[in-house]
Amino acid sequence: VQLVQSGGGVVQAGGSLRLSCVVSGRAFERYAMGWFRQAPGKEREFVAAISWKDDNTLYSDTVKGRFTISRDNAKSTLYLQMNGLKPDDTAVYYCGIDLVTIMTDDISAYEYWGQGTQVSVSS
Repeated sequence: VQLVQSGGGVVQAGGSLRLSCVVSGRAFERYAMGWFRQAPGKEREFVAAISWKDDNTLYSDTVKGRFTISRDNAKSTLYLQMNGLKPDDTAVYYCGIDLVTIMTDDISAYEYWGQGTQVSVSS
């Protein structure tokens, strides 16, 4: 399984970015997907997840209302639209594929990861 990320970069507070994650080697439409992030000196934390079954979504409280996770099964691609970015959103963002559950924020369910992409938000 390969997950290849793109997007990210440097943006001012209040700005927007979109991350993408292309999946190969698995039937993308059959698996839940998620985004996590890791800031320097901190553990990787849950950001958002999307179900494989009915496109239900789940968000951490810190990004709810600002970020939107979506998927395009025809393109085997996962997206994270990030609006209203804050300096605290600065981190390396990772997409992950959940081969076990319908949808979860539990990092242990995610078996494969993208390479990570840096998002930096200046104040």
